[in-house]
Amino acid sequence: MNENTFFALLITLFAGLSTGIGSLIGFFARKTNTKFLCFSLGLSAGVMVYISFMEMMHSARLSLGEFYGSDSKGAGLAALLFFGGMLLAALIDRLIPESENPHELHSLEEIHGEETQNHSHSKQALRHAGIFSAIALAIHNFPEGIATFVTSYTDLGAGIAIAVAVAIHNIPEGIAVSVPIYHATGSRKKAFWYSFFSGFAEPIGALIAWLVLMPFITPVLISCIMAAVAGIMIYIAFDELLPATHYYGENHTALYGLFIGMAIMAASLIVL
Repeated sequence: MNENTFFALLITLFAGLSTGIGSLIGFFARKTNTKFLCFSLGLSAGVMVYISFMEMMHSARLSLGEFYGSDSKGAGLAALLFFGGMLLAALIDRLIPESENPHELHSLEEIHGEETQNHSHSKQALRHAGIFSAIALAIHNFPEGIATFVTSYTDLGAGIAIAVAVAIHNIPEGIAVSVPIYHATGSRKKAFWYSFFSGFAEPIGALIAWLVLMPFITPVLISCIMAAVAGIMIYIAFDELLPATHYYGENHTALYGLFIGMAIMAASLIVL
C-alpha cells in the first residue's frame, strides 16, 4: 500500500464514521440549531458543486479529450459519465422508501417526540425505523465511499474537501438512525453503534475501489471515474443537501453557506 492509498482510505474512514457525531448530538441535544445546520448543509453543497464542475469535470474533459485527440469526444464522454453518475445515485435513492430514508431529515424535536406524541409508534416500530434507516444509510454511503477514495487518491486536496462535505451531511443522518433505536431500546450504547457502523459502508466502498479498481487504474479510467463521481456529488447536493434546508425554513442561511463553500473551495484550489 503506497502513501496515496493510505491517506485516501483514512480520509474516507473519517467521512463515513462522522455518523457517530450525529448520534451523540441526537442524544444530548434537545433542540435543533436550524441556522447552524442549514449553513453547514449549504457549505457542504457549495463545496460539492464547485469542485464537481470546476475541478473534476474540467480535469476529466481535458484528459479524455487528450486521450481521444478530440475535445468534442472528450467532452461528450465526460458528460455521458456525469449523467450516468447522477442516474446511479437516483436509482439508489429510488430503491429506498422515503419513510425509511435517513436523507429525509427531521428535527430533533420531532424525532425525540415520536414515542410520546404518537402512541401508534410502538417501541418495535421505532426500532424497525432505526434499523432500516441504518441499512438505507449504508446503501447511500457505499458509492460516496468510492467517490471520496478515488478523488483523494488522485488529488489529496480535493479529496479532503469532499470528505469534509460528506462528513457534514452524514451528521444529521446519524441522528436519524440513532434516536429511534435509543427510544425503542433505552440503550444509548446500542443506538450509537448502529449509527456508527452504518457509516462503515463508506470505507468499505473505498476498500472495494482499491481492491477491484486499482489493478486496472489508468489516467483514462481515473478521468472516467472522476466524471461519474462529479455526477454523484451534484445529485447529493441538489437532491439531499439543499432540499433539507427548505424543511427547516432557513433558505437564505443555506444560500450564504453555499456561496462561502464555493469561495473556500475556489481559494483552496488556487492556493494548492
